[in-house]
Amino acid sequence: MKKILALVLAVAMLLSLTAFASADFSGEIKIWVAENTVAFTEEKVAEFKAEHPEYAGMTVTIQPVGEGDAAGNMITDVESGADIFGFAQDQLARLVAAGALEEVEEGNAAVVEEENDAGSVGAVKLGDTMYAYPMTSDNGYFLYYDSTVITDVTTLEGVLDQAAAAGKSVYFELNSGWYQTAFFFGAGCELTFDTDDEGNLVGMNSSYGTDAGVRALKAMIAVANHPAFVNGSSVSNATNAAAVVSGTWDSDAAKTLFGEGYAAAKLPTVDGFQLGGFGGFKMLGVKPQVDEDKLAACDALAAFLTSEKVQIDRYNAVGWGPSNKAAQQIDAVQQDVALSALAAQLAFCAPQGQYPGDYWARATALGDDVIAHKFDGLDDAALLAVMQQFEQDCASYLNK
Repeated sequence: MKKILALVLAVAMLLSLTAFASADFSGEIKIWVAENTVAFTEEKVAEFKAEHPEYAGMTVTIQPVGEGDAAGNMITDVESGADIFGFAQDQLARLVAAGALEEVEEGNAAVVEEENDAGSVGAVKLGDTMYAYPMTSDNGYFLYYDSTVITDVTTLEGVLDQAAAAGKSVYFELNSGWYQTAFFFGAGCELTFDTDDEGNLVGMNSSYGTDAGVRALKAMIAVANHPAFVNGSSVSNATNAAAVVSGTWDSDAAKTLFGEGYAAAKLPTVDGFQLGGFGGFKMLGVKPQVDEDKLAACDALAAFLTSEKVQIDRYNAVGWGPSNKAAQQIDAVQQDVALSALAAQLAFCAPQGQYPGDYWARATALGDDVIAHKFDGLDDAALLAVMQQFEQDCASYLNK
């Protein structure tokens, strides 16, 4: 009797393993990626299907929906959204709260943890739970400059003076809640929002309304008053520029603008402190599925599209900086001027988390006032009141 029972259990276990291993899927999967990676993704999906015959019969539709739009579209209508989609890390909490992200399969999560840099691994987690696959560690800003004009990038004051002496401009987008943090975080301020495990905003941590906030604001005012300053961050739109604060997406435009003088570096200091800012990451998310075989296919495909080899291929194809630690070590990445500057800057940056929409509008208003010289001549007490009001406004957004 014991032998018969053992045989039955062995057969049942074999059938179970066989069913798990043969999770074929021949249905449809929809993917959203940035427009400039559509052709690349099509090529890689073809490679995936060739390497995984169990998925050779599935149909994959790839549509151009950028990271900025994908999260909003998914949150608006999860059911009609993509099965796999690229997005930026600051949208993670909103997507989790909307039920638009499946937890990363346990085995894949272990691989992600081991193979990707710490910043990107932290960015795909909410609490201790991993909800997405890291794809890049390349979202942040630094200084592009013309080395025939700017020979010393130690201080922002010096960069501005050198540009002015040559009759040229320095572009820095002061009325952006993203670029603006370079001053506040650099001066030692904090402004973060806490989320619960469902992605809802539940608290704020801020020290903007302090002496450090006043120091940052005064540095912004001084920059805005410099004759070489121009508000902006688009290299393509810059004219007569000696330097532009922007990111890796502008590297080709910067090469064209600065020619033989093309160079990049971490942000300089200002008023004696190192400019900081946000660091960011791109990632792939998988939507929850009713069909377990489809979910397995989506997980396998998302893991493949963010693997070491594909991250290297994606860098070579479109210049996106890898989050995979091995991919970061290849010669081409190590020698990339823009990515090297970003890597140096990320040491002084904070990961961009979830921020209420009203924060961005409020930060723009603050920057607009700086550019319009509304704070010129105010003493420290008056500037402190400005920053305390800013902090109170940000706190009020939790109740909306």
